[in-house]
Amino acid sequence: MKSFCIKTNNTDILDYLLERIEELDFEDLVYSKKQYKIYQNIMVHYLGESQKEFNQFLCNLVEEVIIEFYEEKIMKQLINYNYFYFDEYEKTKILDNCLQMTDTEEYRECIQENKVIQKEIEKYILENKSVILDGFVYFRLQEYTKFIDKLVDDSVNQFVIEKEYTEFISLLRIYVESRQPEYKMLHLIYNHGESILLDEEKNVVSVSDNIYNAKYLSDISFSSNDYALNTLLTLLPKKIEIHLIDKEDEFINTLKLIFEDRISICKECNICKTYRLLNSAKIIH
Repeated sequence: MKSFCIKTNNTDILDYLLERIEELDFEDLVYSKKQYKIYQNIMVHYLGESQKEFNQFLCNLVEEVIIEFYEEKIMKQLINYNYFYFDEYEKTKILDNCLQMTDTEEYRECIQENKVIQKEIEKYILENKSVILDGFVYFRLQEYTKFIDKLVDDSVNQFVIEKEYTEFISLLRIYVESRQPEYKMLHLIYNHGESILLDEEKNVVSVSDNIYNAKYLSDISFSSNDYALNTLLTLLPKKIEIHLIDKEDEFINTLKLIFEDRISICKECNICKTYRLLNSAKIIH
């Protein structure tokens, strides 16, 4: 008989372990929960012959627990330690970014492929018959901690970019509201990431070199349509009718945030139909 003991006083972890062992239904397994001195213990006894399969079962089980109950705690600790100068709201936003990043198939595959948790568990199980979860996580999983530390850094970078973007949008919105409109209406044809501007008479609005050098262009690159944005900020139309030939994307959302109720979206007018026909003709050609 081969045995292994998992030690913790976290009741949620204890309940989770018992539930998962029951669900996984590993053959020739007997388990129980007992109190010994300081810790509650999940005792797992294997009556079968395949030590390798039993070890893999334990590795998977412990890895699940670590990800489920410790991953977010490690993130919070790293954020508080490395980025103590952010306020609580900012730290919460950074943590949210981290959690969004981990809630992807790509992240889980990366954890599995690199075995940042399993390698250390496998080694530990071969050399020991019991594990204190808290001690194991915080003193043995250095590679995993480094992995999460990199994730936190990426989340902070994302937060800073989003913050700068939001501040920039706010400045542009204030600018738009503080100036008198110079055009009553402009049409913006948006076709597969490219913009064409038309005036009220449906004439193309040219974008001159002066527009390229204007001061409103941001250091932040929203898309290939920065110059179209700058033109709109220079001409300041009272209304902007966006003719969507394709679909909304980051650039269109940016325009909505800056110009707010000046924006209207059109998909079925004669202008839209004309440019769709032109698209179809190009595809056929």
